[in-house]
Amino acid sequence: MKKYYTRACNFYYGINSQRLINKKKALPLNGNLKISFDHIEILSRNSNKLIHIKEIKNLSSKLRKKVNKDLKNISKKKKNFSNLNFKNLPNIMGVVNLTPDSFSDGGKYNKKNKGYNYAFKLFKSGSNIIDVGGESTRPKSQEIKIKNEWNRINNTLNKLKKKRISTSLDTRKSFIMEKGIKLGVKLINDISGLKFDNQSIKVLKKYNKPFVIHHIQGNPSTMQKNPKYNNVLFDVYDYFEERLRHVRLKGIKHNNIIIDPGIGFGKNLKHNITLISKISLFHSLGFPILVGMSRKKFIKDIAGKNDSKQRIGGTIGSALFALMQGVQILRIHDVNEVIQSIKIFKELIKN
Repeated sequence: MKKYYTRACNFYYGINSQRLINKKKALPLNGNLKISFDHIEILSRNSNKLIHIKEIKNLSSKLRKKVNKDLKNISKKKKNFSNLNFKNLPNIMGVVNLTPDSFSDGGKYNKKNKGYNYAFKLFKSGSNIIDVGGESTRPKSQEIKIKNEWNRINNTLNKLKKKRISTSLDTRKSFIMEKGIKLGVKLINDISGLKFDNQSIKVLKKYNKPFVIHHIQGNPSTMQKNPKYNNVLFDVYDYFEERLRHVRLKGIKHNNIIIDPGIGFGKNLKHNITLISKISLFHSLGFPILVGMSRKKFIKDIAGKNDSKQRIGGTIGSALFALMQGVQILRIHDVNEVIQSIKIFKELIKN
């Protein structure tokens, strides 16, 4: 049977958005009056059709039922959790890698109090939550021992807890998850999609803890070896549907779940661009979207001779695009610069 997907598109912002919603000419994204849309793209693996929301009534009854179900997910309000505010987009997840070998900042913050000091700086710059990780998941990286991973992050997590700064824990291991949760971690961010450790879902269920379902093809050591998809957009979407069904079957009942398409995790340039450019498709799953594009290699691939070490320009460009598509959470290294750009953008679209 042919499967259809619904992507919200043609977005409006600020006062213009509120005006169109009041006139019933646009629908709010996630119940947020500050961002709305008036077109949808109906897609399948061999077709696509762009229509105005007023044309939905003209669809066949079966397709109309499917589209309206998706629109309900796209339009419904998101409840806040883990210090994330879904009424004021985007939320910023500041990145703190306490590793010697992460792809962009390995070795910078893994000694003495450097990790905590940097995390506090990101918090003061405006991060909603700090994502702390002790194991690199860059391409070709290898798994490290649980003891080593915990020793890298323990001190920083303790200090952030004392300052009551909300933290996310970037780990694939259930042992690390549980110890982190006991130290007040608000969110678990597992790049394996909860597949690496078969005890992870049990820990999340035990503590009723919010988490990220992340997409990856393969594992960090192999993921960039010629990744292939039938259709990356639909394959990743279907993966999320399968993982959401799986966690439900395992007893996860709450909706404090975030989805991350995993930019750069088992994807080439074309895959990454497709996912970013069509990112609004994932709103129809009904959960907040997180994207991590900060400093990623796709920026270098596009920028060519204009590439730079920190890739701040490319990070800002992709972050603003994601904001315009209603993405709720951005995982960012250069928090101050990105928030600066967002403030300017929001001011300019007021009128």
